Amino acid sequence: MSDTESDTGNGRVYSPKGEHAFPDEKLNAVLEFVENDPEIQTYLEAQNVNAVDRKGYNDHGVKHIKIVRHRALCLYDLLKRAGVEFNGAKQQGLDEEDEAVIVALAATLHDIGHVVHRDNHSYYSIPLASDELDRILPEFYTKPECVRVKGEVLHAILCHHTEEIPLTKEAGVVRVADALDMESGRSRMPYERGGRGINTISSQAIESVSLSSGEDHPVLVEIEMNSAAGVYQVDNLLKAKLQDSMLEHEIRIVAIQSTSNGDELVERIEL
Repeated sequence: MSDTESDTGNGRVYSPKGEHAFPDEKLNAVLEFVENDPEIQTYLEAQNVNAVDRKGYNDHGVKHIKIVRHRALCLYDLLKRAGVEFNGAKQQGLDEEDEAVIVALAATLHDIGHVVHRDNHSYYSIPLASDELDRILPEFYTKPECVRVKGEVLHAILCHHTEEIPLTKEAGVVRVADALDMESGRSRMPYERGGRGINTISSQAIESVSLSSGEDHPVLVEIEMNSAAGVYQVDNLLKAKLQDSMLEHEIRIVAIQSTSNGDELVERIEL
């Protein structure tokens, strides 16, 4: 995903060079390590084989991971700007700078279990991500810190699906960000390739997703649609992920239908 001024301004891309509402030095070092690690990058490519080639689902590989990680960090930044306090790193006795590291690593490794099987992949992700974290974290943390950061990352990975309820806001960020990859047929909901079912039609209706500071909520998510069918996607995907994320009261969603006469507000979903 290109780091353009437009994408950065729309809460779509995290820029390491930008100004953030949190300490970012350690995060940026971790991101550089991850981006240049051949083992992790191979996992991200390989995890698409079961999801796409064998099961016929939409992308869960390199592009999906980049989108989710970018939006997770943008979402985290907006929440921090609004003064939202996070509990995961804090309750482990870790530093504020470790919150973003937890979010970024969980977003990077949350779908790694797809190399085993698409079904129940969040559970398969745990041992695989654990091995990767054992390689990554000693580069940046002491042994006791590694144990605590690792536990928080694995918790966020496990809770990115709706089967498990997040106990930290860091995990909630990853869970919501996973659902924000829904543009132009990229929905996390299965759809029929070439089909005309509601999942297919609704997923194709989403044109763009942007994040910004809200007036009455810390974060405003604006979803532009070319058809009102996109509301089904928002309601059945994003609503489910936002529920029990610990961020229900921090995020407001507005769906907008694009028409030839301009933008027409279709539905305001207050969650």
